[in-house]
Amino acid sequence: MQRLFREETDWHTPWMSRILPNVERLVASHPERTIFTRFIPAQHPGEGRGTWAGYSRRWAAMTRDRLAPGLVDLVPELARFVPPAQTLDKAVYSPWLGSDLDARLQARGIDTLVVTGGETDVCVLASVLGAVDLGYRVVLVTDGLCSSCDTAHDALITMYHARYGQQVHPATTEEVCRAWT
Repeated sequence: MQRLFREETDWHTPWMSRILPNVERLVASHPERTIFTRFIPAQHPGEGRGTWAGYSRRWAAMTRDRLAPGLVDLVPELARFVPPAQTLDKAVYSPWLGSDLDARLQARGIDTLVVTGGETDVCVLASVLGAVDLGYRVVLVTDGLCSSCDTAHDALITMYHARYGQQVHPATTEEVCRAWT
């Protein structure tokens, strides 16, 4: 839920604004329990390990050298919750690699994650599968997800319903809010 996906960039995600009120509602319910992850692109084209070097060359316009200042920031509607909400910056899709996310959650006794954001078929997918591998129960907020590829979004929602029933529990914003009360 960063500006570089909401604004008119090469990574624009057209329907992010449509899900934003749902994400904002969930965060407003428990900002102190919220951790926003931010994808931080390479500084320069060609930077990164292995295929990430080619990725940053392919998306040279999206490297930090070329992006307008502040585009890696959260959208303002969500940034206002930090603090008490926390952020976690990552250079790859998964928030679990090279970070202390699991340790942060374990220290707080967390066993269930409520996941929203974008993109359903990229960073959200990496977040969910990593959480499943680590044994977390995942509540996937279906009306709090967006993608720039409708076909891939729909396929992932179908996959979560059909293949991950023990670990991933799709729910709407309304269902999550009702469960919290």
